[in-house]
Amino acid sequence: MQKGIKRSADNTKWHTKWFALLQNMLFYFETDSSSRPSGLYLLEGCVCDRAPSPKPPLSAKDSLEKQHYFTVNFNHENQKSLELRTEDAKDCDEWVAAIAHASYRNLATEHEALMQKYLHLLQIVETEKTVAKQLRQQIEDGEIEIERLKAEIASLLKDHERIQASQSSAPSDDDSDIKKIKKVQSFLRGWLCRRKWKTIIQDYIRSPHADSMRKRNQVVFSMLEAEAEYVQQLHILVNNFLRPLRMAASSKKPPITHDDVSSIFLNSETIMFLHQIFYQGLKARISSWPTLVLADLFDILLPMLNIYQEFVRNHQYSLQILAHCKQNRDFDKLLKHYEAKPDCEERTLETFLTYPMFQIPRYILTLHELLAHTPHEHVERNSLDYAKSKLEELSRIMHDEVSETENIRKNLAIERMIIEGCEILLDTSQTFVRQGLHLSLKGRSLGAGWAPCRSGRRASGSASSSPSTSSSAPAAPGGSCTSPR
Repeated sequence: MQKGIKRSADNTKWHTKWFALLQNMLFYFETDSSSRPSGLYLLEGCVCDRAPSPKPPLSAKDSLEKQHYFTVNFNHENQKSLELRTEDAKDCDEWVAAIAHASYRNLATEHEALMQKYLHLLQIVETEKTVAKQLRQQIEDGEIEIERLKAEIASLLKDHERIQASQSSAPSDDDSDIKKIKKVQSFLRGWLCRRKWKTIIQDYIRSPHADSMRKRNQVVFSMLEAEAEYVQQLHILVNNFLRPLRMAASSKKPPITHDDVSSIFLNSETIMFLHQIFYQGLKARISSWPTLVLADLFDILLPMLNIYQEFVRNHQYSLQILAHCKQNRDFDKLLKHYEAKPDCEERTLETFLTYPMFQIPRYILTLHELLAHTPHEHVERNSLDYAKSKLEELSRIMHDEVSETENIRKNLAIERMIIEGCEILLDTSQTFVRQGLHLSLKGRSLGAGWAPCRSGRRASGSASSSPSTSSSAPAAPGGSCTSPR
């Protein structure tokens, strides 16, 4: 994050902001310690150039001459140019170069180049593994050959000593019996040794440790299959829906706007790139079976999972935008054409938008099963436990944010239903309980089982129904109530 000065909308004042560039999005913050941005600019297709310094008044000539200006011109309709300035010429040149290259096409090209390099390195590693395996095999064959030659030399020496002994002494009748006894003893020693090793191996196969390792490997292989399926789902979401709709939004008669496309598919493409890299790393680790080390992969993945917070927080809103866009016949027809592709397998766009919602809980369940079959003295135990705790913390945060957002939206929807309005529902401390119809009888006392409840309007006839809210007394059956937290 770097400091910059931004000109106001009326082109008369300059405001100090802190800017951060992420891919093709330029975020700005009020202070350098702000946790959330005040806004962002989409830099796709923009033009960034240095700008000459404006003619300053005599009183501010010295201070303005030290400033370095540059502008960002957008190709979006009704979007004014962004004018910025910095106090350092080097910072100004770096910002201009970074914004000029902040394009999805550049990122895609760089990503493709990095993937080619990564695949080339994988091929080199596989070749090195094959060569190393061949060398080890040659060394083992050489050692076996050396042992065989040593055994032959020892056998020849024994034969030579036996011949010399037989020549120096008379032959004995017991030599043949001794040879038979030695053969029987050798056979028995070999049989006992093989039996002992067989018992040791069978005991280990039946041991709890071996059973845990088998189950752990099954969990890892299932995780690889699930990750491959998830990457395929994200690939269909981006290539069959996001990119075609983005191109349709740039047509002469767009059935959907770029803003709606961004709202529906928020962070979808970034999530796909992230999980493609994670899946490639997971496949590389599986190739080194039975030695499976996965903790460092989760260490790389965890800092990037915060993008799921924005996706989950925006999910309900994206479905509402999609439902609104479907009212356009041209968009609905185009969407049905995309959903009819063989890759979609008769699944709708809503189904593909729902898949990322369950990925974090799936990782938590996978790590829970993996830890259940990982011994406490295992080298990855602490790292996997830490990854599981971080994922659970992120899941709780996303659940609380989604619940709070949905609570506010439901209260606002109820407030709009009341003719005279209800200011208490605009208070964010009110919690939605339920929604329904409240029956109010004019001129008659409330019957048994009915409790008073604040209503948004008076009854105008003998009986009327209206939405109602309550924060202290119980509501009548079927009423709509909210209560403070």
